[in-house]
Amino acid sequence: MPKILVAGLAHETHTFVEGRTTLADFQTLLGEDMWSARGDCTTLAGVLQVANERDWNVVPALDTKATPGAIVDDEVIEFWWAHCEKSLAAHADLDAVFLMLHGAMVSQSLRDVEGEILGRIRAQIGPEIPIGGVTDLHANFSQRMADNSNALITFRENPHTDAMESAILAARLLDDILQRGAIPQTLWHHPPIVWQPTGTATDDEPMRSLETLARELEENPSILAINIHAGFAFADTPDCGVSFSVVATSEKTALHALERLSELAKRNKELGNPSFPTLEEIMPRVQTLMAQGATPILIVEPADNIGGGAPGDDTAILAALLENKIENAAVAINDADAVEALWDLPIGATRRLSIGGSSALGNGAIELELEIVSRSDGKFQLEDEHSHLAALTGRDVEMGRCVVARCQNVRVLLTSRKTPPMDLGQWKSQNINPESLAVIGVKAAVAHRQAYDPIAAASFTVNTKGPCAANLKSLPFRYIKRPIYPLDE
Repeated sequence: MPKILVAGLAHETHTFVEGRTTLADFQTLLGEDMWSARGDCTTLAGVLQVANERDWNVVPALDTKATPGAIVDDEVIEFWWAHCEKSLAAHADLDAVFLMLHGAMVSQSLRDVEGEILGRIRAQIGPEIPIGGVTDLHANFSQRMADNSNALITFRENPHTDAMESAILAARLLDDILQRGAIPQTLWHHPPIVWQPTGTATDDEPMRSLETLARELEENPSILAINIHAGFAFADTPDCGVSFSVVATSEKTALHALERLSELAKRNKELGNPSFPTLEEIMPRVQTLMAQGATPILIVEPADNIGGGAPGDDTAILAALLENKIENAAVAINDADAVEALWDLPIGATRRLSIGGSSALGNGAIELELEIVSRSDGKFQLEDEHSHLAALTGRDVEMGRCVVARCQNVRVLLTSRKTPPMDLGQWKSQNINPESLAVIGVKAAVAHRQAYDPIAAASFTVNTKGPCAANLKSLPFRYIKRPIYPLDE
């Protein structure tokens, strides 16, 4: 029975948004509590499944994760490390370490959190014990991560429908390495390219060709895994951007694979930064489709992408729906203060209230006459266990207290906790059938597509102001390694 320590630390950090992500924002399972994830649809559930299959003696340290957001307090890193270090010290006879990471986490003092913790673990356990694990497709992978790990596997799908499956793949790879007794190395390369999240869907170019090439190159027996790291453009670090890592037993073969992938990425670099129309440009087309009965219509707003760390309270789409007198529409706004202000009002009551607009990079608050339609505790279960949201929350999702209000004929779902729009259960939990709506505002980039594309008659991604704006040149980068496309031509 191989003795393997299992731990997780995951956060996608948006360094351009205001505020801090504190320890209170993280959900943590400590020690034996980690077993509660068995049978769930998270990365931890996948690891525990393999542990049972391969008869591991698991040392559960802790699993800590939070919804994407602002820079993380240093306290979070030291809290995590204190518990992990204690577990490492108590089990000096470990055979391996398995980590569930994101790869784009930034704290007050650390631009490469994952590289730092991998380095600390390696210093404590020595060079002979393999470190494996799983990372998000949007990892800003680093040389330090490569140097201090042996077998990290990155999600291969965006939307991340394969989070649990990737963890299973990574855990089986680590077990195979232990069985063989030969520890591979990880080689890494970062071409000078950064792509916005909307350009990283794996069904589209440039990611589709890169993933296809990676799977072809993996047919070489000396290559154990190839990872396409799309990067996270809103984490301003020296390693921000597209990169590739190869887990291999042959350095020559790995370097050849990295060269081929980098050449392909450079040829297709423009495809990773698409441009989009404005709201003003698409609203006439929305009205035409509505008149033809082609609904529901999605208006997708990546600039306020909750799954990318934005606050989820921008008012641009809501204002456009009201200005154009769109009937039977709905949009979600994350605004805990608005929920609190409306919570005690009876159903059917009205109140004039200013909502949303907290980001200085986005559109301001909007004052509306709101009619209370319903209220709830905001809890729901995922309809689709392969939802992108499963990697963040597991099967059970909590939006905090919620109020559904109506202005004109637009329903506004006001939430107390940021909830990425990745599962239709969000609307159905509020007695709103999304398939019956004419227009739905969606604060996402790509992750919504698994849930929403099957029901949509049409979808328009729009260019609006906000912290996740498509124009990367508009962001105040300080740490990213220059020159890099498209910031430098």
